[in-house]
Amino acid sequence: MPARAGFPKGRLALFMFAALSVSARAADTTPPAAPAPAPPAATSPSPAAPSPAALIAADDILNTIGLKQSIAFVVPGMMAELETNVTRTRPEIRDSLRATLKVIQPEFDQTAKETYSAAEELLASEMSEKDIIDVAAFFDSAAGKKYVEVTPIFLQKLGDVTGAWREKISTDILVRARDEMKKKGIDF
Repeated sequence: MPARAGFPKGRLALFMFAALSVSARAADTTPPAAPAPAPPAATSPSPAAPSPAALIAADDILNTIGLKQSIAFVVPGMMAELETNVTRTRPEIRDSLRATLKVIQPEFDQTAKETYSAAEELLASEMSEKDIIDVAAFFDSAAGKKYVEVTPIFLQKLGDVTGAWREKISTDILVRARDEMKKKGIDF
């Protein structure tokens, strides 16, 4: 079954990346259930940098799920958006702005490469070398390729289901809260 045109693999990567970022932020803001233990007396050495094999596997995984392509499209997309927004009110500077953006783009493309390298290192540091190589092998297998193929379709359908659910509970929570507040003599 082909992926829907509106949800390409790169957008899947950005969606997953954003979802993980939100989850990580939520986890960071959740207060611990118990006080944190005292830090060890001696400082522990920082974890070893991921091996070259782990970084290669991380690159394979991130490329397969479309993150590499998504990051590469950020700078040109933002520059095109800037050009559109600025020239909407200042059409006479279109050529000059376009030339300026062309000159400064390599500087920002470099930041995209650095961000991708950081993503590779982050992923590689979260698993053992064996585990990340196994995950990369999975994505290279027939089952892994099928997973990558169906994931955008699944996420689109999941979005349809959860979107309707969110709309319904949004209204239901408001109605229910109003009813309960009325019992207390408070209208809103």
